[in-house]
Amino acid sequence: MKKAAINLNVFNFFIEETVKFHEVDRMDVCNNAVYFNYFEDARLEYSKMIVEKYNLGKHFDDFPFFIMAHNEIDYFTPAFLDDKLKIYTRVNFIGNASFGFEHAVVRGENEIIAHGKGVVVHINTETKEPKKLPADVVNAIRDFENEIQ
Repeated sequence: MKKAAINLNVFNFFIEETVKFHEVDRMDVCNNAVYFNYFEDARLEYSKMIVEKYNLGKHFDDFPFFIMAHNEIDYFTPAFLDDKLKIYTRVNFIGNASFGFEHAVVRGENEIIAHGKGVVVHINTETKEPKKLPADVVNAIRDFENEIQ
C-alpha cells in the first residue's frame, strides 16, 4: 500500500508500545488486530492527559459516555516481535457530539508503518443517544491541538 503524506509535526502526543510475544504470529509479525489495541491505549492515555491538564474530571463521573463508532487502519509495513513503537495520537476533528482521532504508528525515529483513524461519540448513558459535547471539553482539546477542524 502506498503511504499517504502523514505529517508527524501535527501530533502533540504519543505513547510507546513494545510488540510482545502474544501479539505476533509464527513469523514474528504483529497481528493486524493488535494495532486497534494500541490505538485504544493511546486514546485512553490522551484522554487521561486532557482530563488532568485541563481539570475535566467532572465530565468523567458517569464514564463510559464515549463509544467507538468507527475505526480504520492502513498498514504499510509489518511490526515484528520486540519492535519499539510510538503511537502518535491526536484529535483531528470535533463535531457536535463526536470527535475524530488520528493515529500514526512509528518505528524508530520516523518510519511510519501504519496510519489509522477513529470516531468516538459522546452518548447519554440512559437513552444511548448522542449527546452534545461539553464546551469545556471542546475548548480543552482545541487548546491542546495545533491543527483541528
